[in-house]
Amino acid sequence: MSRYFIHMAYDGSAYHGWQVQANGKTVQEVLEKALSTLLQQALSVTGAGRTDTGVHASFFIAHFDTITRIQSASFSGPDDPRFTFKLNRFLPNDIVVYGIREVDPEMHARFSATYRTYHYHISTLKPLYNRDYTFHLYGELDLEAMNQCCEIIIKTTDFTSFSKLHTDVKTNNCSVSLAQWKEVKGGYLFEIKADRFLRNMVRSLMGTLIEAGQGKLDVEGFQRIVDARDRGKAGQSVPAAGLFLVDIGYEGFKPTQFVPE
Repeated sequence: MSRYFIHMAYDGSAYHGWQVQANGKTVQEVLEKALSTLLQQALSVTGAGRTDTGVHASFFIAHFDTITRIQSASFSGPDDPRFTFKLNRFLPNDIVVYGIREVDPEMHARFSATYRTYHYHISTLKPLYNRDYTFHLYGELDLEAMNQCCEIIIKTTDFTSFSKLHTDVKTNNCSVSLAQWKEVKGGYLFEIKADRFLRNMVRSLMGTLIEAGQGKLDVEGFQRIVDARDRGKAGQSVPAAGLFLVDIGYEGFKPTQFVPE
């Protein structure tokens, strides 16, 4: 068996998230169809995570397996840059594949990942060209108050208060190594890095942190929400448009290795 990692990105605006589901078009579904057509065999693709409806990924990793050696007159295999070129012509404009590399069969796009990093973009000006990629929020935010809450996030293990209810996960524990706000031109940027994320976790954290930034919630109140382990105590989830998966880490494997020399 041969296993291949795909380095890709997508605009999630038109998709019901990454994972195949019955009620709408997903990125996984479109990618699997394109790969299966080109390679002339039914293929299943495994992603590094499940992004929610409308969430974007400027960096994403997926893998697929093949039993037989794939080769044609047009390309020597899936890791041939000519194959990547052909695959991109089969994919819609809102999905792009940057490179495909054969990896050790023990490598897994999801379970071998050591961390994921998300960014959330807030615009204080009404956005025009990037209106599908940022959250328009009126007024200034108190960055100091929000970053004080971020210190609590880094110390927290159980994120039940920020998880979508009735999911199939076995634990709501996550290890967050970075959570911070900073001011950028025209708005704010939130960055969070963890070993794993729960469904809706970043967006519900964002909604709660914004309440702190607006003076509606103090640090002690944020800690009480965390300790409550009750989704009903946290703030409302912010829109998906501003959320991007921007990085995924693998032990001993760097993103540059996905692009053929």
